[in-house]
Amino acid sequence: MEISALQKERAAYQPKLPKALQGAVKISEGKPTQSVGDQEEIKKLFPNTYGMPLIEFVPGTEANNAKINIGVILSGGQAPGGHNVISGLFDTVKKLNPENRLYGFLMGPGGLVDHNYIEITEEFLANYRNTGGFDMIGSGRTKLEKEDQFEKGLQIIRKLDIKAIVIIGGDDSNTNACVLAEYYAAKKYGVQVIGCPKTIDGDLKNDQIETSFGFDTATKTYSELIGNIERDCNSARKYWHFVKLMGRSASHIALECALQTQPNICLISEEVQAKDMTLNQIVEQIATVVAKRAEKGNNFGVVLVPEGLIEFIPAIGRLIQELNDLLAAHGADYKDLDKDAQRKYILEHLSKENAATFETLPEGVARQLSLDRDPHGNVQVSLIETEKLLSDMVGALLDKWKKDGKFTGKFAAQHHFFGYEGRCAAPSNFDADYCYALGTSAAQLIAAGKTGYMAIVKNTTDTTDNWKAGGVPITMMMNMEKRNGEMKPVIRKALVELDGAPFKAWAAMRDELAVETKYVYPGPIQYWGPADVCDQPTKTLALEQNK
Repeated sequence: MEISALQKERAAYQPKLPKALQGAVKISEGKPTQSVGDQEEIKKLFPNTYGMPLIEFVPGTEANNAKINIGVILSGGQAPGGHNVISGLFDTVKKLNPENRLYGFLMGPGGLVDHNYIEITEEFLANYRNTGGFDMIGSGRTKLEKEDQFEKGLQIIRKLDIKAIVIIGGDDSNTNACVLAEYYAAKKYGVQVIGCPKTIDGDLKNDQIETSFGFDTATKTYSELIGNIERDCNSARKYWHFVKLMGRSASHIALECALQTQPNICLISEEVQAKDMTLNQIVEQIATVVAKRAEKGNNFGVVLVPEGLIEFIPAIGRLIQELNDLLAAHGADYKDLDKDAQRKYILEHLSKENAATFETLPEGVARQLSLDRDPHGNVQVSLIETEKLLSDMVGALLDKWKKDGKFTGKFAAQHHFFGYEGRCAAPSNFDADYCYALGTSAAQLIAAGKTGYMAIVKNTTDTTDNWKAGGVPITMMMNMEKRNGEMKPVIRKALVELDGAPFKAWAAMRDELAVETKYVYPGPIQYWGPADVCDQPTKTLALEQNK
């Protein structure tokens, strides 16, 4: 492996731990918990892992030298800091007992089922400390949900004398971790399963999980790029830049980037849904801002668009829900038809209202909505060029206004989609520390004999010494939702709260930013230097905790 100058220096960084995890550790148990919704159904599905208490680690007096081999899996999309979770796991299991071993299952959950693994050693790990990406062991999107998968996994678990599996993933991956934990507990196999909260989208959070790892680094990476675009925009003064940002199910990334960079417009999907806005209303809103800026001679601007916006437009959301059910039920009949026949098939099988919505959409968008779903049964919204759709419709409306004498400016658009650019960035100091603490917490949960928990770290806007580490039962975060046409237990996604401090902060400034040019240029992530530059949490986290 070729090592860059930054990577070489960054390898020497020793992530900071909360005081409670620095020496001997003991656990403090809280009250029994219950799920956030559908308590009876969740309890019935998870009788062995439901109702467990919250756990907090506190300084102990007796060292634990538990003999535990652990297997670790990276699941789903990449997020900065995953390697540091594994580093925290490794250092802690070796600290507990030097004979302990850590095994990485290759290319995601499929590695467990197919028995593809590697032993993680100090020499091997040295190249990956404080680095981005999941390339240490790779990731995958195989869903662990079937009994034969659990039993095949058990074979290699027994062969390697593994005591516990740690699954590092988002809400769906941690739901699978909970199912696996319940299965092994019901069978009394003695295999523990622990989860870690990962997703750059920021939608895996609640009263116990303050932020998912990777969100800090990814939003700072995107904000650097947006700031660069804003500076170019303010220099050339001739383009409107439409920037689509990752975040299928929630607008946390777009909102955080807006708070960091102060663009002219930032659409928030959750607000669009709450106000029951149509696509035409959104277009008119953007066009109005373009026209107002043009009156001042400013024929330029920046618009942030959340990746999942299209699903939150109520009429289109209803259409997508019916399409999901239709494709789940009749996918086999539909798949072999040609493009025109597929469109006809859909229109014949949709309700009258949704068929009318489908017919009004541009052909390319309608086609993209009817393509194959992702492994979780969702529309692959990253394939829909929402930013292009919006700018084309804004341009058409402005042309009409120009003919009617309502618009005298110029409108030219540039398009960007920032997604993969942020998923594997070198983790910020925050994510490096946070992830290392999560890995350490996961190992301590295993040493304490726990299963069906997610490792957590709280109080994260304080200094790392004062962070609070522990675990939350995964069942506490679950409810029942429709997936692929069936009701299934899943971890509830956290959406942007319109009465929350981060959104209110944006709402308070957006009218002024729409017409004035007040861009902020955050620049690249800094790793060395003043703490107020290098160790700042996201604006979202600071506002939520009033810091």
